[in-house]
Amino acid sequence: MSAARMTTGSTPQERLARLADEAIIVASRARKNKKRLSGNNFYGEKLARLRADATNAFRELSARSAGDASALAEMIENTFSADVDPRRRLESKRDLVFALSTTWRSTAPATASAGEDELFPLTLLEQTRRGYLVSIARQMNGCFANGWYDASSVMMRRLLETSIIEAFEGRGIAGKIKNSNGDFLQLSDLIDKALAEASWNLSRNTRKAAPGLRDLGHMSAHGRYFHAQKSDVEKNRAGCRVAIEEFLRLSGLL
Repeated sequence: MSAARMTTGSTPQERLARLADEAIIVASRARKNKKRLSGNNFYGEKLARLRADATNAFRELSARSAGDASALAEMIENTFSADVDPRRRLESKRDLVFALSTTWRSTAPATASAGEDELFPLTLLEQTRRGYLVSIARQMNGCFANGWYDASSVMMRRLLETSIIEAFEGRGIAGKIKNSNGDFLQLSDLIDKALAEASWNLSRNTRKAAPGLRDLGHMSAHGRYFHAQKSDVEKNRAGCRVAIEEFLRLSGLL
């Protein structure tokens, strides 16, 4: 059955389960033919398409708790990742099918359009082939869509932090953002280093946006009485889109 036929005319849960089965088959055939799923070959491209279809099906699922959504996102990531080992892929696929048949069984398709509540487009992050970036953004977008604005702000801060690190690593200058123990600096210091880095010329919009994204995330994570509102996140929405994409392009991932 083709991926196109397999992903139409059924519920998101059914499509995800079928796509997961197909991912196991593709991975098995790739191993048999000694092809890398992360390589530029038929099997790598096939898995990437399955992963994109799975991402779209995940978006259609109605809201559950943040914990349930995060757990399901991790199962999907491990099932469709090009870099996971075969045993973990199979275990994640089994856990995914079980969750879709139990916790998520009665879920109805979401009514909101897929893109209107995205703070950062998952389709763009898919191009990086970095599953952890997609996972962070999926949680960020999902929390925003469901009105969990503190959680969304914290994940936005995390995505910014990771993107800055990717930029320094991509340029081969990661040592500039590590302390004497070899650990990466905290976000405030990362931003200062990024703004001062002479090997690139950040746009004015990114220079303006990065501190605001950091501050909102800090307040949502640590503010005793602060609770982010939709307007707080909306105010930083454009900055999130611009700054994170710019750092990912500096990293060479986009």
